[in-house]
Amino acid sequence: MKPIRIALVGAGIYARNAHLPTLHKQLDAFEIAAVYSRTAEAAHALATQAGASVSVYTDVQPLLDDPHIDAVDILLPIPIQADFVAAALRAGKHVISEKPIAPDSATARALIDLHRRLPGQVWMVGENWRYEEAFERAADLMRQGVIGRPLSCYWAQFSALKPGNPYYATAWRRSGFAGGLVLDGAVHLVAALRMVVGEIAQVTATTALFAADLPPVDSVAAALRFESGVIGSLVVSYAAASPWSAPLTIVGEHGSLRVQRGRIEVAGADGRVDVIECDKLNGVQRELLAFAQAIRHGTPHRNLPEEALRDLEVIEQMVAPSQA
Repeated sequence: MKPIRIALVGAGIYARNAHLPTLHKQLDAFEIAAVYSRTAEAAHALATQAGASVSVYTDVQPLLDDPHIDAVDILLPIPIQADFVAAALRAGKHVISEKPIAPDSATARALIDLHRRLPGQVWMVGENWRYEEAFERAADLMRQGVIGRPLSCYWAQFSALKPGNPYYATAWRRSGFAGGLVLDGAVHLVAALRMVVGEIAQVTATTALFAADLPPVDSVAAALRFESGVIGSLVVSYAAASPWSAPLTIVGEHGSLRVQRGRIEVAGADGRVDVIECDKLNGVQRELLAFAQAIRHGTPHRNLPEEALRDLEVIEQMVAPSQA
């Protein structure tokens, strides 16, 4: 079976450091055919990294008009990505686009409506945390009832974005778009929570801007109620760093479970703790393989646009007070 000819749309950090190296490891599934960036220098730099035969575009429409390109991997800033997704879908391409699905839920719903009118095209929203082995296995353990009926959960993550961090240098992340870094980063945690614990039914949240250079919000503390009745909390800050971020912890009637990328701990009612070591930072690799399987064989995948819309809706409920 011939490799899927894929184009990288966007030449930023994540394209260079995550998607391109992963595609190079999957040459039986993908052939990198083209690179797009609005700046010729960035496009040529990524194309050089990608391979000698890769075409370079600074106008995306000719790339989309090329019948020899089967799929596009869209890795663009949140504020502009949706227009490129719509153009790629209309051009008949299979699409994997970065999370979140769109800058707001209204735009996301319009894209989903467009996609539903185009049967046969795969569109995956690249939420790599749904393909991290630890969260996948934790979701299976929860379904098996290893801790009995789940009652409560909590998760706290502190990861400061400061000068010197390569993502700080991407000015669009500090441009004040709705949701800010909470939308850009905490959407990963929401996706993992929904996969492991279940659907989130109610959100009550407080937001803050602690670092003036990270508008409009850089921190959130949310109280959550899940459809199952589980209650929980999620605390995230991109203004403060700490070595004591708390893994996702779920407490049930007959035990508890703690999960982070690469590791699961399961505590039974008798106090015994079992540790399950997992591969980590493999979500991009596994989601791209799932993308290929969906194109080639129609295999179902986890990163449906409808799932990404629900992730976005939860984040919007968290940050709504800051935008009122």
